[in-house]
Amino acid sequence: MQKLLFVLAFLSVNGLFSQQLESAELEALASKFTKASFPMYRDLLSIPSDANYPEDIELNVQWCENAFQSRNFSTTRIKTDYVPLLLAERKAKSAQKTVLIYLQLDGQPVDSTKWFQESPWVPALKQQNEKGDWEQIPWENIENYEDDWRVFARAASDAKGPVAMFLASLDAIESLKIEPNFNMKVIMDFEEELGSPHLPQAVKDNSDLLSADMLIILDGPVHNSNKPTLVFGARGIAQMQLTTYGPIVPQHSGHYGNYAPNPALRLSKLLASMKDDDGRVTIPGFYDGVHIDEATEKILKSVPDDETEIKNRLKIVKPDKVGSYYQEAIQYPSLNILGMESGWVREQTRTIVPSDAIAELDMRLVQGSDPQRLIGLVQKHIEAQGFHVIDKEPTDEERMKYDKIVTFTHKVFYHSFQTDFNTEVGQWLQRAYNRAYEVDPIRIRMGGGSIPISPFVTTLGIPAVLVTTVNSDNNQHSPNENLRLGNYRNGVKAMIAFLTEAL
Repeated sequence: MQKLLFVLAFLSVNGLFSQQLESAELEALASKFTKASFPMYRDLLSIPSDANYPEDIELNVQWCENAFQSRNFSTTRIKTDYVPLLLAERKAKSAQKTVLIYLQLDGQPVDSTKWFQESPWVPALKQQNEKGDWEQIPWENIENYEDDWRVFARAASDAKGPVAMFLASLDAIESLKIEPNFNMKVIMDFEEELGSPHLPQAVKDNSDLLSADMLIILDGPVHNSNKPTLVFGARGIAQMQLTTYGPIVPQHSGHYGNYAPNPALRLSKLLASMKDDDGRVTIPGFYDGVHIDEATEKILKSVPDDETEIKNRLKIVKPDKVGSYYQEAIQYPSLNILGMESGWVREQTRTIVPSDAIAELDMRLVQGSDPQRLIGLVQKHIEAQGFHVIDKEPTDEERMKYDKIVTFTHKVFYHSFQTDFNTEVGQWLQRAYNRAYEVDPIRIRMGGGSIPISPFVTTLGIPAVLVTTVNSDNNQHSPNENLRLGNYRNGVKAMIAFLTEAL
């Protein structure tokens, strides 16, 4: 403790040199302000943030307004047709550059019955026992936390954890009277888990307000090795819904089995026709436009993936064969079944022929493949399987006219983006990481997940990079989401590093 106090005291009286904090100094500062920020982190996680409930989102907006205003940011609500975006802005003296920083505040919907704690909105501190199970311990123990302890709560990692880390890093540099040499604009998104449907138009309508030289996204997990990671691209996302039809209402399977066509079977066969046994999409032209040249191959293979470890973690014998290894696989667009519904299952099982069957699909989008073209290919394939395709529930007349009907609806939420490693923002962040960790960060060309960044890249004309911080095994989007506390501290350290790196 005496050493820590000495370092911090030295830094505070040597402001001339404090912009160049070295690794040990960054570690000391991050450790101090990580602990100081835990009450704030707990407070933020305790506010429900499912964007399907705008009254809860309003509480999150208010919390963020207070948090940033108290740190000398001005705030502006950007109105949309649903919940607002929030922009926080702080200018620096003699700054030549402006950095736009993206934060996400909402979390996925929850099924509280699947969580092993009081509530997903009551953060729980847990440690792993000898059997590998997570046991809750008193929150007060966090003052003496161990790196492998975790906080379990909805949005703990995705993505309120990075929000708390960023606020903690601002407090850290403020304690040493350090000011970044660039202006900061922080844009906060409160409906990312709904696909940010209002974001593209909001960016277009407020392009002057959001103008910047570069964008960094504080979101996403580090590489599976848990080493410092920068991600230079992300896949976009589109969703589709398919509904097939049988009898107008469910029918007794004894009376009408073998007579009334089963929509679940028809839907299953339709979906199965879209992929082969190796998981590759069989629709002609689906992968067109994606080219992996020798230089790209070198970048992809530089990522230190352990394919054996990945398969063991997923408990699969062999992966799909879209690519010959993980990084190659996520360079291509994907076609994925999110879920299916027909009739009743488990305790509600009924002996019926269902009236309809529904499947939700998503497509992860990449550079070089147009989403509207891909959707068109899917629709053309459905028609080739003998289905009459419509975009609404069929009328009685249509039911009597067409043997096989499918209702097909779709939406493109946002496109992919990709930034070159050698852009100004990439080089700046790599310098900060080299100083913080004394090693080169892992650089990933294209992350597997989707975030709504392309509207900024395309409308504002700026490059973007993800600063990832959370543990890769955080259960994001699933029950028992969590954040490893060692990752939390490392995230604070990374953010202090780029805040103190000159642009």
